[in-house]
Amino acid sequence: MYDAILLVSFGGPEKPDDVLPFLENVLRGKPVPRERLLEVAEHYYHFGGSSPINSQNRALISALELELRAHGIGLPIYWGNRNWHPLLPDTFRQMKSDGVQHALAFFTSAYSSYSGCRQYRENIAAAQQIVGEGAPQVDKIRAFYNHPGYIETVTAHAAEAIAQVPAERRSSARLLFTAHSIPVTMASTSRYVEQLEEASRLVAEALGHPGHRLVYQSRSGSPSQPWLGPDILETINEEHAGTARDIVVVPIGFVSDHMEIIFDLDTQARERCHELGLTYQRASTAGTHPRFVSMIRELIVERMTAQSVRPALGCQGPSHDVCPIDCCPAPVMPSTIRPTQS
Repeated sequence: MYDAILLVSFGGPEKPDDVLPFLENVLRGKPVPRERLLEVAEHYYHFGGSSPINSQNRALISALELELRAHGIGLPIYWGNRNWHPLLPDTFRQMKSDGVQHALAFFTSAYSSYSGCRQYRENIAAAQQIVGEGAPQVDKIRAFYNHPGYIETVTAHAAEAIAQVPAERRSSARLLFTAHSIPVTMASTSRYVEQLEEASRLVAEALGHPGHRLVYQSRSGSPSQPWLGPDILETINEEHAGTARDIVVVPIGFVSDHMEIIFDLDTQARERCHELGLTYQRASTAGTHPRFVSMIRELIVERMTAQSVRPALGCQGPSHDVCPIDCCPAPVMPSTIRPTQS
C-alpha cells in the first residue's frame, strides 16, 4: 500500500545567513513588527545561528532507516519541512521524480492541535498542489502521545534527570512537565490540553513520583490574548516561594531539541532556578531513543498491515488514523510573534 515514509517537521536555520529568511518564512502573512523579528533572531545568533532541529531530524532518519531494515521493511525515507530546507514542495518534487505514489507521514508532533497537526496537513496539500499531477498521495500516522513507546521513552529520560537530584531529596523534587503554550482559542478547537494532561499523568504514575505539574513555555502573541498557562518561569517562582529545592523539567510536549528547548529551558529556566537557589535538571527529549524509534516502526507496520490492535495507554484510547474534516480547525486570532516549533 505504501512505497515511502515521509518525515514532516518544522525546520530550522543551520547558519547565521539562514536565520532571517527562516523567520520570515515562519511569520509570512502575519503583521509582526520588524523589531520583534530581529529580537527573536538574536536568540538564534546567540547559538551560532543554528537550531539543533535539522541535525536531530537527520539523526532520527538514520536511526529509523536502521530500524526498518532490521525488521525487513525496505521503504525509503523522505524528509520535508514547513519553514526551512528541505521544504515540503522540494521533497514532493523529488518523490515524484523517484516514482513515489503513496507515502506514510510521521509528524514530529505527538499531540493534536492546529499547528501540530492540521497545519502540517495543509502544508502537505499545498505542496501537492504546487507539484501538480503525479504528486504522491500522503497518509498521516496517528497521534502518539499515549503510545506505550512514547510514554516509556519520556519516562526513561525523566528517570535519568531525577537520578541527578541528591537521593535524599528525589521524592520531594518538583516535576514540571512542559509543553509549548498556544492561544486558548486554538486549544479550544483541539484535544491538546487533554492529551498533554493524560501523557503527563501516565509518566508520573510510571515514575511513582508524587509531585508533578503541567506547565507551558514559549508564549508569544499579544499580551491581551489569552494563552495556555501557567508559565514555567512563573511556576518556578511559585515553587521557590514554597518548599521546593529541586526542579526537574520534562519537555513532554517536544520530541526533539530546538531553540525553544535550548533557549527557553536550558537558558532562561535554568538561569531562573540558579538565581533562586534551586537545582535544575532537564530531561532529554525523545530524540533517537531506541524505544522511540521502535515506536515509529510499530506505527508504520500498524498502518501497512491494517492491524486491529493499536496500542495506547490510559483511558483515551488510540487516536484516529484519518482526521475528520473539522478536526483542529484554525482559530481566529491576532498574529503570532514567535515561531511555534513542533
